[in-house]
Amino acid sequence: MTTARTATPSTARAINDRLALDLLLERGPLTASDLRALTGLSRPTVADLLERLQRSGLVAHAGESAALRRGPNARLYGLVADRAHLAGIDIRASGVSLVVADLTGRTLGTATIAASLPAVSAAPVVDGEESSGSGDAEAMESAGCSCGSGGASRSGGGGASGLGGSGGGGASVVTTDGDLLVERTVEALLATAAEAGAGELHTVAVGAPGLVDPATGTLNNSGKLPEWHTKLLAALRSRPGTEVILENEVNLAGIAEHRIGAAKDRRDFALIWLGHGVGASVILDGRLRRGASGGTGEIGFLPVPGTMGLPDSRKCDGGFHSTVSSAAICELAGRHGLKVEPDTEEGTGAGAEPGVGAGDREPAAGAVVRRAVESGADDFLDELALRIAVGASAICVVLDPGCVVLGGEIGQAGGPELASRVERHLSRLSPLATEVRAGTAGGGAVLAGAVLTAGDAVRRELFGGD
Repeated sequence: MTTARTATPSTARAINDRLALDLLLERGPLTASDLRALTGLSRPTVADLLERLQRSGLVAHAGESAALRRGPNARLYGLVADRAHLAGIDIRASGVSLVVADLTGRTLGTATIAASLPAVSAAPVVDGEESSGSGDAEAMESAGCSCGSGGASRSGGGGASGLGGSGGGGASVVTTDGDLLVERTVEALLATAAEAGAGELHTVAVGAPGLVDPATGTLNNSGKLPEWHTKLLAALRSRPGTEVILENEVNLAGIAEHRIGAAKDRRDFALIWLGHGVGASVILDGRLRRGASGGTGEIGFLPVPGTMGLPDSRKCDGGFHSTVSSAAICELAGRHGLKVEPDTEEGTGAGAEPGVGAGDREPAAGAVVRRAVESGADDFLDELALRIAVGASAICVVLDPGCVVLGGEIGQAGGPELASRVERHLSRLSPLATEVRAGTAGGGAVLAGAVLTAGDAVRRELFGGD
């Protein structure tokens, strides 16, 4: 016989506090009356928890509600956004992008450090031609990363506008030496945090290409990673007082699509990231699934028909990568008589090969697919959609996610048109009903996912609970 347990007063207080804090995070400042209506808690209970949260430094008065008469009932309460600061970092083969944010996820400053690209003037991390797509600012703003006033250019003149608005600039630094790149990145992170008014960073979430061991949090160096990747992680982890969370870049993009993108209404879905290479992120029952060694989603190695051979453990030539990488799509476009520009970062990208990162510039296939959609190149789009559907079908018949999101630069370029064609082909290949959607988190999905992940970690510690 099971004996029912009653929550202790301290447990009940912790549950109520977390509920109120989550509501303030989601909805912004609220009155005590709002909290009573939203939680169903009594007037004395809400009064007690507000007093308790103010003493803890998590909640403070935030003005008065215009909808109510002046007085105690009109008083608004909001989260103390600067109670803790966090950062998201996106490590690529060609450099690093970073965002510093407050407790609510609002962007306070940005910076980018290029590994070996031509010198550029100070610019935001994601803006115009410096970004990997026009969706960067949209993704960060949706993550709560509307720009604040903290960031400023450190490579010359005045500040530049940041993510999701004006006022918070980003800095651009260019270097070619690995050790110097690590040094410059740490300097940029600390300077951006200082300009944002952050005394120290509570948590930094890092998105990197390659396998991340879920048990140890270490990056599997397959020999194809630039050495400075692991050195940068070591440098970040050597700083006392800051928690560093490492996650595969495509997994972070999947988190962004789940929380702020195309899969907000889904508990189960798979993201297929189509960039220079291919990778996947799997979320089932609302949770990211990494696998025993962190390799869930390495679908570039998936054997598929239509290739010259089979992939092996060292490279995925002959696997799904060989049919949907940027180079493969460009070759397909050429056979269909479409104009193809050279791919400047051949072979890089999430899932291209183990440990090889995506470049910051859009792969050539992104422009090809975008033009194909605009011009109605049906034969090319249908053949590309079939290739994607072949790989997607393997995910669907094993995991049954019910929904596949096409992300990355190529998925973004194809949009709903490509997604609908993939869905049609997939319905013929798999007996399981699966919806295919175009990703909406944009080119900044990895950074947005990093900020969301860091924010979750900070709030778990400060708010308590899961």
